[in-house]
Amino acid sequence: MSDPAVPIGETKSPSPLRWAILALLFASTVLNYVDRQTLSILAPMVQRDLGMNDIGYAHVVQLFLIAYTIAYLVAGWLTDKLGTRTALALFVGWWSLANMATGFVRSAGALGGARAMLGLGEAGNYTAGPKAVSEHFPPRERGFAFGTYTAGAMVGATIAPPLIGWLALTYGWREAFVATGAMGFVWLVAWLAIYPRRKEAREEVREPTPWRVILRERPLWGFAVSRMLADPVWYFYLFWFPKYLADQRELSLMTIAATAWIVYLAADIGSIGGGIFSGQLIKRGMTPPNSRLVGLGVAAVLAPVGMLISTNPGIEVTFALAALVAFAHLVFQINISTLVVDLYPTRVVATVFGIVAAGSGLGGIFSTQLVGRLAQSGNYGQIFLLMGCLHPLAMLIAFVALRSQPKSELRPA
Repeated sequence: MSDPAVPIGETKSPSPLRWAILALLFASTVLNYVDRQTLSILAPMVQRDLGMNDIGYAHVVQLFLIAYTIAYLVAGWLTDKLGTRTALALFVGWWSLANMATGFVRSAGALGGARAMLGLGEAGNYTAGPKAVSEHFPPRERGFAFGTYTAGAMVGATIAPPLIGWLALTYGWREAFVATGAMGFVWLVAWLAIYPRRKEAREEVREPTPWRVILRERPLWGFAVSRMLADPVWYFYLFWFPKYLADQRELSLMTIAATAWIVYLAADIGSIGGGIFSGQLIKRGMTPPNSRLVGLGVAAVLAPVGMLISTNPGIEVTFALAALVAFAHLVFQINISTLVVDLYPTRVVATVFGIVAAGSGLGGIFSTQLVGRLAQSGNYGQIFLLMGCLHPLAMLIAFVALRSQPKSELRPA
């Protein structure tokens, strides 16, 4: 009998199918971020048509984040219970319908409801993805796989501005939501055709691990707090940076669409490079946990350069600084996420990851109202200064968390 703590993916001859699965995980993450980014790109149009100010927009973003955070706790459990194939199909179908529904809203309240529904579905992409990586990829490939499918988020954020801008200017902002949401159903056909069913994937059907065992994991809570501190930086650059460029730097929608990709390309490089970097440290003899901590440390040193945007440098320098922050954040995110997948067995990894990722949503909830009020009064400089402080503190907490519980009922020795 195999050791239940050993992930299914740790076989001598992993299936070539894993690369097709990785491609589909990458594609679902692209769609996840295209659908999420649609509102931030079209915020000025939507606000004008629905009569919303920046505080109202912040409320809509917060509703998304509240639903997103709650969904992480349920999505992780559902992923472990239903299996990766069924769970991710359910999540993608749900959020695609929610994004299409956004195109039909007629009030700020309806907009908030549609984006909350989007948040309920989108969280599942980030519990099913780690489980699929744990099932199908051996440890030597896991960092690269994690970084590659996560890079889909930045590819989505990169292509979203020109794609959504073109759709909105050509057909209207409502049609842009419908068109981007509909793409999810094309993905769904390919996923159900390619991903193996549970028996074919040799995925064990086990009784769920009791929540009391999972919740006793002290590192889990530390990692959640670390995400809660670091991820508001990404939410700011995702939801508010395009608005900053329009409101404070007076760039047009098409100018933003033509140049914002630089920031997200840097994030792509950080996503894949962050996993490769820690993998190279392992090859040189460093333990996997320590290699991930070094990656977090690099990010914590680089991310504070975003504070310099508060000085209103030239637009080229502004984009360069924002790109460096995006690069640093993805190095941070990939390494803390891979650390979680390394530490916990496949049978519970989605549930554990959901709890840790819920910290990300909480950070977004707590920060959104503050950011909205500062943006409403034009104090973007204060926001950039605040964001620059968060990664060093998050890295320190992750370091302490990793060493807080030497023995565990869940983690293999």
